[in-house]
Amino acid sequence: MADENIPVHDTEPHAGAEERAGPAREVAVPAVVRASAMLRLLSTAPAPLGVNQIARELDIIPSTCLHILRALTAEGLVAVDLATKRYRLGLEILNLAKAALRSSISDQAQPYLDEIVRKFMVTAFAVSISEPEHYIVTAKSNSPHAIRLQVDLGSRFPALVSATGRCVAAYSHMQPRSMKAQFDRLRWHRAPSFEEWQEQVAQVRSQGYAIDDGNYINGIYIVAAPILGAEGEFRHAIVALCVKAGWSEAQLQELAEMVRGAAIQVGEGLRLSAKGTKK
Repeated sequence: MADENIPVHDTEPHAGAEERAGPAREVAVPAVVRASAMLRLLSTAPAPLGVNQIARELDIIPSTCLHILRALTAEGLVAVDLATKRYRLGLEILNLAKAALRSSISDQAQPYLDEIVRKFMVTAFAVSISEPEHYIVTAKSNSPHAIRLQVDLGSRFPALVSATGRCVAAYSHMQPRSMKAQFDRLRWHRAPSFEEWQEQVAQVRSQGYAIDDGNYINGIYIVAAPILGAEGEFRHAIVALCVKAGWSEAQLQELAEMVRGAAIQVGEGLRLSAKGTKK
């Protein structure tokens, strides 16, 4: 029987370059914001894109778009096919990604993710806050099942969505009005009310994990446990996904406890590594 992967994608629609700057950024440099938006767009495009396609998608003047693309090409971050005049990501992105992963939680988290998968046959991964309103997948371990949920390294999600979002909110200093505005922009299969969601956020602080019961993806349990920084802020999470069918409440709680334990161990490993680096 051939393997079948069920992809888990960021459900956030593409935004223009200025919109991607986000309200939380006090200082936005237009050229940098636009260049970042171009790189993200190219990373999700199924095929290389032309200047006019990129400019239209990101609401940028074509001449400005071309100047930025040429600068990115000169740095190796973007590559151009001279015959078709279409652009794709450049290989220099790989060097940057490798450096970023070396300083992420991937090495610390991988053994724990593999153990979760071995015991429960789920998909497990680690995420890290990449910017104020998003988190990104930094390590993963796939289920050996023929039909499995597929999450890609580098996948980027709105910070407050799913079980991970409840963990983010539990340790956020965001004002309630700003949090409500972000919550209202999220896309769910079956959205909880803001009041219900706030109650679930509060539970994270007492039990150490969150469970999304099919709210984000129909028929899928998502379990997440936070890893906090030195100031008690959310930095990372350990996450597990599984199809709801066939899971008992006791099994789900056992999975949640293992995810929570993995988050504690990974967090301790990160703190020890940080102390060693400072010596």
